[in-house]
Amino acid sequence: MSLVIHRSVMNFLVCMITLLSASTPALAMEFEEESAILVARPELGQDAMYGSTIVVTKPMPDGSSLGFIINKPTPVTLGQLFPKHAPSLKVPGPIFLGGPIGTDLIFALVQRHDSPGAGSIQIAPDLFLAIQSDTVDRIIESESDHARFFAGMVVWRPGELDDELKRGLWYEMEPDSRLVLRKKTEGLWEELLHRSEMDANSI
Repeated sequence: MSLVIHRSVMNFLVCMITLLSASTPALAMEFEEESAILVARPELGQDAMYGSTIVVTKPMPDGSSLGFIINKPTPVTLGQLFPKHAPSLKVPGPIFLGGPIGTDLIFALVQRHDSPGAGSIQIAPDLFLAIQSDTVDRIIESESDHARFFAGMVVWRPGELDDELKRGLWYEMEPDSRLVLRKKTEGLWEELLHRSEMDANSI
């Protein structure tokens, strides 16, 4: 996994994501089908960042992938981060650590059946990723009760995630907005690990 990324590369990544979200419906559907939830296998248990994690992932056209760790709540709220923004003060839940890349950026995953705004990407039939700050702000103001907010993301270079899957570091599951946005994440990794192991042993 890429743990270090130059600011210019991060800016390029955001531009690439924005272009993807504006692609044709056929292209969007193609990539939607490849989204996944990854459950870290016990082999990753000693990894400080990725051990015992659940990551929702999205492939990019160049073969790279991006994702968000969904079970790492931080002790920081949006209100603490933006004390002068009244809507942020009303959001009770914590900001989640989405990954080590771009931790100075806030992203949103929101449950809905249509795009929340420009620069958004469909992750599942009822789940969208919002990247642009004005769209994230709008979600904070009007849809925070069915959204989750992240600082940072995970980025895999082309072929990197495929290699990790071949090495058996992750179980794969279909994307499910109910899992991604579950309020209580404590014990969720253990639950999904057990489910994944049961499914693997039944094959």
